[in-house]
Amino acid sequence: MTDQRTILVCSCEDTMPLDANALRRGCGDGTIVSGRQLCRAELDRVRAAAAAGSPVTIGCTQEAPLFREVIGESDTIVSFANVREAAGWSADAAAAGPKMAALLAAAAVPMPDIAFEPMQSEGVVLIYGQDDAAIEAANLLKDHLDVTVMIAQPRDLAVPRTTEFPIVKGTIRAAKGYLGTFEITVDDYAVPSPSSRGTLKFEQPRNGATSRCDILLDLSGGTALFSAADLRDGYLRADPRDPAAVLRAVLRARDLVGDFDKPRYITFTDDLCAHSRSGIVGCHRCLDLCPTGAIAPAGNHVAIDAGICAGCGQCAATCPTGAAGYALPPADALMRKLRTLLMTYRQAGGASAVLLFHDESHGAPLIDALARDGDGLPANVIPVAVNEVTQTGLEAIAASFAYGAVAIRFLLRERARHDTAGLKKTLALAEPILAGLGLAGERAATIETDDPFALGETLRAIQASEPVPRPASFQPVGGKREVLQFALHELHRAAPTPVDVIALPKDAPVGAVELDVEGCTLCLSCVSACPTGALSADSDQPMLRFNEAACVQCGLCAATCPEKVIRLVPQLDFRAYANPPRVLKQEEPFHCIRCDKPFGVKSTIERVTAKLEGKHWMYQNSKQRLDVIKMCDDCRVAVVTEEGFDPYGAPPRPRPRTTDDYLREREAKPDA
Repeated sequence: MTDQRTILVCSCEDTMPLDANALRRGCGDGTIVSGRQLCRAELDRVRAAAAAGSPVTIGCTQEAPLFREVIGESDTIVSFANVREAAGWSADAAAAGPKMAALLAAAAVPMPDIAFEPMQSEGVVLIYGQDDAAIEAANLLKDHLDVTVMIAQPRDLAVPRTTEFPIVKGTIRAAKGYLGTFEITVDDYAVPSPSSRGTLKFEQPRNGATSRCDILLDLSGGTALFSAADLRDGYLRADPRDPAAVLRAVLRARDLVGDFDKPRYITFTDDLCAHSRSGIVGCHRCLDLCPTGAIAPAGNHVAIDAGICAGCGQCAATCPTGAAGYALPPADALMRKLRTLLMTYRQAGGASAVLLFHDESHGAPLIDALARDGDGLPANVIPVAVNEVTQTGLEAIAASFAYGAVAIRFLLRERARHDTAGLKKTLALAEPILAGLGLAGERAATIETDDPFALGETLRAIQASEPVPRPASFQPVGGKREVLQFALHELHRAAPTPVDVIALPKDAPVGAVELDVEGCTLCLSCVSACPTGALSADSDQPMLRFNEAACVQCGLCAATCPEKVIRLVPQLDFRAYANPPRVLKQEEPFHCIRCDKPFGVKSTIERVTAKLEGKHWMYQNSKQRLDVIKMCDDCRVAVVTEEGFDPYGAPPRPRPRTTDDYLREREAKPDA
């Protein structure tokens, strides 16, 4: 800590020890105020710290609402750290001082503000079901929302005494949208006959009907209308055979009226996207991974629908150019927090730090339960709360090990709410890099459990490993691509056995291109297709250069090349970040035979003239026409204009043959 911060820590009525020496070593210039019951008997210490005007960090999250109330309208900057469940309530509490210092220091790291996506719901709800359960749900909501009930294949529905809300029949064929913007397409749509007696009778059905609503309550018991249905705002789904689940869905639907602010999880920069060029698709990593279908092609780039995006972050983690960046927090802000955690932990005397990435909805309750009812987290396991575990990219993994972590674990649900393939691909990419630099063993892996005790056993079973011998301390600044390159460079510098080149699995976001030099004609189509400038030309001579540090392995160069002489080589060459672009192929330019200006490629001009001379009607008996090919653009236009070239000077084409011609020839033949 570099600011004059006041740090308030509490033993929580002596239920956990406080290592004052470790806190002083880790928190540097901060003023440490310890207590036994800061939230009750010693609350005046909090008031005094806030009145002093300096920033305050309080080592308690349980009583954060109370502390905010006490501080009131003060301009004091306050942050909170959970040092009790994360460190103090543990069988290893006596050794948890360095971890407490790290958590307190990291809580003070500023996070940038985030943007929000406005949503508006006027309370129009469509309840989609199979039987009376949908009508019962409608009766619960009719006084709160504008209700319509749609029954798929209704059977023996009683006629309501009073039509308090519409009841129609139909089968939803397609659905799109989110809270406030749902649009459905319905087949077998029909309204009931007003003369229905006994049971509802429906009029003639029709297909392709459309309807709009703000909230979609699905009690059909069938397949979900959306992929990753639990992540679609405004779409509520429950098993109609489970009354408790139906009631929970009804109560949630009742509250979905008004204006809402949804975090804009992803920031997107169109001109960095490497999706396609000239109708040829290159990178499609984000499209393959998005669980909600929020990403769609939009010309040369993709577009992300912020209303559908659920914030899993896999697109940002896998995006090779940084076009898609996570905002809760951005990659560089997360790395600054990791830097503070690991540097403070080491400075306070900690060793063999293991980072545990977790989310708030699943991971935090497991950690709390383990602390309250079990042995708590090991003293060397530092929890890192993120919005979604799957948002973590290669840059954060590389930086963590460069800063001195010995292992990383990602805490996932036993049954994930969405596909976690993106995270697993990132781990598969990190494995050969870490192994190649001497960090062998299972350094980065997932823990997939809903059991806090299983979590504790798994963490305590992690084998002790050695950190990098020269931990880094760099400040991550810049976009994702820049911080990734810097993190890899620093990891290479700090590694126990650094090597220059590491082979990577297919679809890695870094690598080289191999060129069949003999087959390349230097047409430079690849240069115009390359979205990052990794391939470049020279304005003075025919040349193709390659900058490996800029290559994202999107494949557009290979797909565009007319000769198909380019091949991608996924690898990590640490020398590429310091070396200038290398020349893949260079040839002598052809000089215009009229003005001597260099243009084109000499071998190409000679090959073209050799193929045309005497073989095409335009060049059979005219050296003048052949010479035009050997001229630059300006001279070619001048010669064609001055010499009066006849563009229609082709020999007469043969007269088309007709049926009459064939019949005449047949009649003219002598009889066999």
